[in-house]
Amino acid sequence: MPKPTKGPRLGGGPAYERLLLANLAAALFTHKSIKTTETKAKRLRPVAERLITFAKRGDLHARRRVLSVIQDKTVVHELFTQIAPLVAEREGGYTRITKLGYRKGDNAPMAQIELVLEPVAPKVKSSKSSAAPKAAAPVEEPAAEEAPAEETTEAADETSTETAAAEAEVVEDATADTDAAGETDAEAEAEKA
Repeated sequence: MPKPTKGPRLGGGPAYERLLLANLAAALFTHKSIKTTETKAKRLRPVAERLITFAKRGDLHARRRVLSVIQDKTVVHELFTQIAPLVAEREGGYTRITKLGYRKGDNAPMAQIELVLEPVAPKVKSSKSSAAPKAAAPVEEPAAEEAPAEETTEAADETSTETAAAEAEVVEDATADTDAAGETDAEAEAEKA
């Protein structure tokens, strides 16, 4: 059960509230979406999400824990066989509450609570260090479209040999710089000693 709330319960005592939330959860799992008051929807959300978490586990103990809350075996079966596989990749947030306005009779704020059964699209985590190499990568120019196949392969061979030669020069320059820097560091250490 979620954290107990202070103040008046929904309707009557705590037993009535447990039964009310269990019946609302059963209706939610049966119909996938229900309309109720905002207060009941907000109180139903943690109960329903906990039951879905049990259903994702899928073992016998979890099924018995859900059956202790929801007495209807057909609803529990539907929860474990149909709803749980749809939210298996989701790490929480199985329900969505949408405010609907006010009820005509007593002006009570109404809300719709529904199950979120869409597949999860994980967000790509980007960091500043991974963004820098992407910006520094050279942009290759597309080859000419009207060139014959023989000329494009010859041109590709020439460009690949040119780029290989340029890369070799860059590597040689880098090693020469480090060697020169290494010698100056060694000379500086010798002078200090």
